[in-house]
Amino acid sequence: MARKPAKRSERSRKRILDSARAVFFDQGFERANLDEVARRAGLAKGTIYRHFDSKAELYVEVLVQNAEVFLERMRRVVDPGQSAHEQMRRLARFYFDHYTSQLEYFRIFWAIDNQRLIGELPPNLVALVTEVWKRALGLLAEVIERGVAAHEFAPCDPWLTANVVWVGANAVIQTLEVPTRRELWERDVAKVYGETIELFLRGLGASQPPALTTPRASMTLKQPKSDRESHRG
Repeated sequence: MARKPAKRSERSRKRILDSARAVFFDQGFERANLDEVARRAGLAKGTIYRHFDSKAELYVEVLVQNAEVFLERMRRVVDPGQSAHEQMRRLARFYFDHYTSQLEYFRIFWAIDNQRLIGELPPNLVALVTEVWKRALGLLAEVIERGVAAHEFAPCDPWLTANVVWVGANAVIQTLEVPTRRELWERDVAKVYGETIELFLRGLGASQPPALTTPRASMTLKQPKSDRESHRG
């Protein structure tokens, strides 16, 4: 567990976190090492251990800090004045654009599932990351709940449905790391992602008319640059 806040230098701690974020983004969790974090922070490696007990704990702190920014942006995307269908599309577009524009952060975020990679985390850190997930899923569940109340969506368990949609969306984005699966699809990831969201929406609302094809209402997504280049080749 981290040392008591009273024993920490906030200035040094901020330098460590800023450096760790850059190292994790550049090298990924597995290749990153604390010597490089210390070098970039201009501190002795021992100083890191006065703030964090392990690389895994430092990783979780970086994760949670970035998640706060993500959650705030996600809240701003939700517009209760629009239909639940369109709110779902807006959230989906935001999520895709957010992660495909910074895939290193997406890798960091998902490494939390790999306990072999980061080691067994203390329960308090696991709870911290779980809370971040719950808050994001809660925003999606609220949109689904409003859709059910407005009779846009068929009756369902909003929390369970939010989890199903979330898992499906993430599964598509994760294929950016698996070139062979993309080749099997014979479609770009953005198209598959958009079709996945529309499939969920059709399942949620049996009587909903087809989505309009205007830029505002359609699930048109920007294809990641790397993916576009590979298709041109």
